[in-house]
Amino acid sequence: MSNNNIIKGVFLVALGATSYGMLATFVKLAYKENFTTAEVTSSQFILGIIGILIINLFQRTKNKNTAVKATPKNIMHLMLAGTSLGMTSVFYYLAVKYIPVSIGIVLLMQTVWMGVLLEWFLDKKAPSAQKIISVIIVLIGTALAINIFKIDFNDPTIDWSNGLFWGLLAAASFTTTMFTANKVALGISSAQRSLYMLLGGAVIVFGFSLYTQVTPFNFEIFTKWGIVLALFGTIIPPMLLNAGFPHTGIGLGSIVSSLELPVSVMMAYFLLNEQVLLIQWIGIVLIITAIVIMNIQIKKK
Repeated sequence: MSNNNIIKGVFLVALGATSYGMLATFVKLAYKENFTTAEVTSSQFILGIIGILIINLFQRTKNKNTAVKATPKNIMHLMLAGTSLGMTSVFYYLAVKYIPVSIGIVLLMQTVWMGVLLEWFLDKKAPSAQKIISVIIVLIGTALAINIFKIDFNDPTIDWSNGLFWGLLAAASFTTTMFTANKVALGISSAQRSLYMLLGGAVIVFGFSLYTQVTPFNFEIFTKWGIVLALFGTIIPPMLLNAGFPHTGIGLGSIVSSLELPVSVMMAYFLLNEQVLLIQWIGIVLIITAIVIMNIQIKKK
């Protein structure tokens, strides 16, 4: 693999991760305009599906229908995998409704140790010392990043119980998404895979919306925030990450994609005026360090 291809891959993955990092701040701004979680998630998925459909049509025309088409079995598996994508969006957006974005993204990053546990369970093989060290560093970093020793559970502006609950659920479903996305229907185009996973996620999102939306649906969400959320949540990141990871490989790609964490925190700091203390930045650096340790190849003599 040439250096130019690796640099190209790093650039694409970095842009994709940066897009994801901006997402929660836009959701929080939508909440400030009194839009509901159901409205936010529905608009994102509807416009995202339309966007990915257009990309699929463009690719099909460009390739003159020579691309490998998804079989009914592929579609079923991708839609099932996509349900965890829908749950991740719902749980994560519920979490940032109750807690600061800078805390929400730290909770989402618990996929690092959850992924190790899931891999252990599925492969029936104990994790390496390298991964165990990474998990310990993540847990220490998380404690610092949420400033666990200074949490004020009586703060009326933060609902810690709901925020932590939904945040950890989002991390668990995101862990499932990452595992299934890298194993299901790899022979078809990334645009097709994204489309069917979005359709599966939409089933969860629409079911959630029908169950929770008690007020009339505010369709202004589509023009005010829906396009932004769809672009930065369901269209740009999957396309860039799917294009970049083949050039970087999983290890380097995972390290670069951890940019999502500091970008999300900085967006919250500048646009939402969330307070981020030095001890929290130290925790964030530790989490990124753990991701690097987990994905570097240690040469054995």
